[in-house]
Amino acid sequence: MNILVVGLNHKTADVEVRERLAFNGEKLSEGLLKLGGLPGVEEAIILSTCNRVEIYLNVKEPETAFDQVKAFLSEFHGLKSAALEKSLYLYRNLDAVRHVFRVGSSLDSMVVGEPQILGQLKDAFEFALEKKTTGILLNRLMKKTISVAKRVRTETRIAENAVSISFAALELARKIFTDLPEKSFMLLGAGEMAELAAKHMMNFGVTKVVVVNRTFERGCELAKELNGRAVKFEDFLHEAVHTDIIICSTGAPAYVLRKEEMQKVMRERKQKPVFIIDISVPRNIDPETNDLDNVYLYDVDDLQGVVDANISERQKEAEKAETIIGEEIESFRRWMSSLSSVPTVVALRNKAELIKKEELEKLINKFPGLGEKEKKAIEYMASAITNKLIHPPTVALREDAEDKDVLVAMIKKLYGINGDEEEK
Repeated sequence: MNILVVGLNHKTADVEVRERLAFNGEKLSEGLLKLGGLPGVEEAIILSTCNRVEIYLNVKEPETAFDQVKAFLSEFHGLKSAALEKSLYLYRNLDAVRHVFRVGSSLDSMVVGEPQILGQLKDAFEFALEKKTTGILLNRLMKKTISVAKRVRTETRIAENAVSISFAALELARKIFTDLPEKSFMLLGAGEMAELAAKHMMNFGVTKVVVVNRTFERGCELAKELNGRAVKFEDFLHEAVHTDIIICSTGAPAYVLRKEEMQKVMRERKQKPVFIIDISVPRNIDPETNDLDNVYLYDVDDLQGVVDANISERQKEAEKAETIIGEEIESFRRWMSSLSSVPTVVALRNKAELIKKEELEKLINKFPGLGEKEKKAIEYMASAITNKLIHPPTVALREDAEDKDVLVAMIKKLYGINGDEEEK
């Protein structure tokens, strides 16, 4: 019984290779069933995302299995083995467990702390369960991985702090406005990052959304998508008087909002605070606008500074997560160690039950006049004696010990448990 991880990710393979090895749709079902049918493969799970393709296995012979998986991937996806060799990695047993725990806890992700990978891992596990390609070992590994990932998120701050420009914009807005859902929001232009920032705002309760775009039709489409309303570009200054948050990404070659114009807007607003994010490159908002009282202007570089600081913070939390994973690996190791003695424990109990049954039958046959009450009392006493006799060896077999194999062999000999067939 050996846990094996074979795979590649964004660190070892470029996107072209990852795309070619992806298991999507019918390919996932077909690939999983073929993988599970390979000689020596007891259990199999395939995790396929945009950043990684990994195969989790329970195998008899790790070396043979690795060659089989390489051949399978090469044939299934029509790739030459040489193209795979430099990209694939292999982890065995406790190293494999550590890797899977790190993947589930997003420590191995392109963005440390991102939440999507755990959901993808759950989906891969559920699909393998549906296809009946898992068993006791991988089921335990996946369930443990999910609980480890939850523990990491509970006991560390690895998933906190924005690590994308669009989410950093939301974080800044929340610092300036404690009552963010009550504020009005303008999307000036339809750049991708600005649109994403707008969606983040809406996820945090902002409902008063105005979309301004040079192409009014496109503005109307986006406003519908965001449950807001569209305003013509030439009217945006008038609308700005009633707006608390502006995110700008127009793609214009020059400033679309200058300091003097914003001064007029602020007078009409009676100096109520305005938060402006200029994601455009080149910038679309005059930087001197930031000199005005109650105007908080941030550009891409400002946001990137926030992101970089947050990434650094996540790395510190990742160190705490690694400690948690170390503890959980030890717990999983003890459980794996106990598996080797399970057949002997079962065989020991079966033998004890067989002896008890045979001796009870002999006794009852000798005394045919025994009533039901007496029979039950004798059976209860026989069960109690049997359980007490086999309890010490059962406990010893389940304990984590270096000489477990010696102990198993000794108990087999002492209790006359011979061969795998009897154990089964």
